[in-house]
Amino acid sequence: MDQRAREQTRGTAGAAPTAGARVHAGDGGGAGGPGERLDRAVGAVLGSAAGDALGAPYEFGPAGALSARGEEMRGGGGWDPGEATDDTQMAVLVGESLLEHGGLEPADVFARFRHWAAWEPKDIGLQTEAVLSGGDPWDLAAALHFQVNARAAGNGSLMRAATSAVWFAPAGRGATMDAARRIAALTHGDRAAWEGTAVLHELVRVALDGADPLAALPEVLDAVHPEHRARYARVLGPAWHPDLATEFNGAVWPCLGSAVWALRTTGGFAAAVRAAVDLGGDTDTVAAVTGALAGAVYGARAVPREWTEPLHVPLPGAGPGHGERGGGRVPDRVLDAGDLRALARRLAGAGAGAA
Repeated sequence: MDQRAREQTRGTAGAAPTAGARVHAGDGGGAGGPGERLDRAVGAVLGSAAGDALGAPYEFGPAGALSARGEEMRGGGGWDPGEATDDTQMAVLVGESLLEHGGLEPADVFARFRHWAAWEPKDIGLQTEAVLSGGDPWDLAAALHFQVNARAAGNGSLMRAATSAVWFAPAGRGATMDAARRIAALTHGDRAAWEGTAVLHELVRVALDGADPLAALPEVLDAVHPEHRARYARVLGPAWHPDLATEFNGAVWPCLGSAVWALRTTGGFAAAVRAAVDLGGDTDTVAAVTGALAGAVYGARAVPREWTEPLHVPLPGAGPGHGERGGGRVPDRVLDAGDLRALARRLAGAGAGAA
């Protein structure tokens, strides 16, 4: 989730934007046909949600807790078995906005975030909550928050990027990275968060095209803002290990670096996501980011069935009649794995058509 206590990590300001196993996209199969690309697109969305739900019960725990307990999708820490957190909830909101409007309407995305936050989800990051509840206009809220707090380099924009990465992938590197920055800037005023989200978008695009995202890293880093390139080059390099992180992994740099490390040092989807959870700390978000990237590489067929069967995403305030509070709480709308697959297919199809 969007790391409640530590997401407000100090970073740098920016202007508002307009070694291990080698991996191969499609589990070694190259670009493949449209069916393989679609499987990878579904894998990115479904894989992110599965990683989120797998990691949620272990959040704030020590390294190695998943391996020590050996319990997967059993719930705990306030989460039901297979329940996804705010990471996936916000990703769904982004995806549904893109579909409804046929493209990015930042004001609508922000309005959906604000409505969702008002209905008291189980958890929401302090950074995100402060921006969404402050009452400021959508195009100023994050920047104003950052001016006062100077802390907005959390991983809260990374965690929700799977759906938008799938939508914008057909549009190419420049467009997908720019869109990532614009979506990230809705809640995070620090360019470090924008650039990390842009990198994730582009790595997913490369994987969906059937190429190796790890091999593409040098070119991707060339597209990162010059003031942030060196820091991302360090945490995304083959010599980096999560133990070398200088911040808690609720910050954007070690979160993305840990996801790339997990992909680089394992040989399959499940192994990568388990490695991410076993790092401890902000386990749901690190695993969600890892799941998006590994899902785009290995495809939906690689996501274990025992993870997807209990998987579900409650959306507070999004049940029938969600626009009115009435006399009591609006029932949650709950998505299951089938709903996530359908959402991903629509995003992949409509996004490709829009490009």
